[in-house]
Amino acid sequence: MSTLSGPMLAPLSGAEPKHLVVLLHGFGSDGADLIGLAPHFQPLLPDALFVAPDAPQTVPGYPSGFQWFALNYDSDRVANRQHGLPVARPVLVGFLNQLWEQTGLSAKDTVLIGFSQGAMMALHVGLSLPEALLGVVAFSGAFEPSANFGDVPKAPVCIVHGDQDQVVPAYLGDAAAAGLRAAGYDVRHYVARGVGHGISPDGLAFASDFVRDVASIA
Repeated sequence: MSTLSGPMLAPLSGAEPKHLVVLLHGFGSDGADLIGLAPHFQPLLPDALFVAPDAPQTVPGYPSGFQWFALNYDSDRVANRQHGLPVARPVLVGFLNQLWEQTGLSAKDTVLIGFSQGAMMALHVGLSLPEALLGVVAFSGAFEPSANFGDVPKAPVCIVHGDQDQVVPAYLGDAAAAGLRAAGYDVRHYVARGVGHGISPDGLAFASDFVRDVASIA
């Protein structure tokens, strides 16, 4: 099984970590890109260790870019997710277990934040664990349930999507929010107006409020 690695930032407080924030990048990117979100969240979680692993596969023809699962352009996007997410899941689960063992932390201390393909991983994996995470944040993603969905404790979820997203259409964020709410999840959902496939300041602020709130009641 692949072993993940990537940049990390120690707690802003200088103390031993009490929280863990794992940032999952999108297709063709890397951990160095998404670790750039850490300084925004650090004041909210000053005792958090931030980690942004590179996905396990390089993108064919683009060795500096990484993917959580391959995109088969001869198939539709739903089929890509349905095939790719379960294959990638054990790699991320193994990485999380390794982090928890190394830090003495656990799922209840952990926030999983993903963008695009990383958001799909955050939702698929983060809502399949035997212990509920502190929270899951999905920017510009889609939800494909794991095989054990509904049989594990429910983590709070934040879904943020741009209404002009041409890469992962906004209706997928709407569908994820509606489906998770129907399944009994605590979901916060924000649609960023006039925003494409990216993270806007207002969307980031909405997610920050979510992270602050779940941390305050932990």
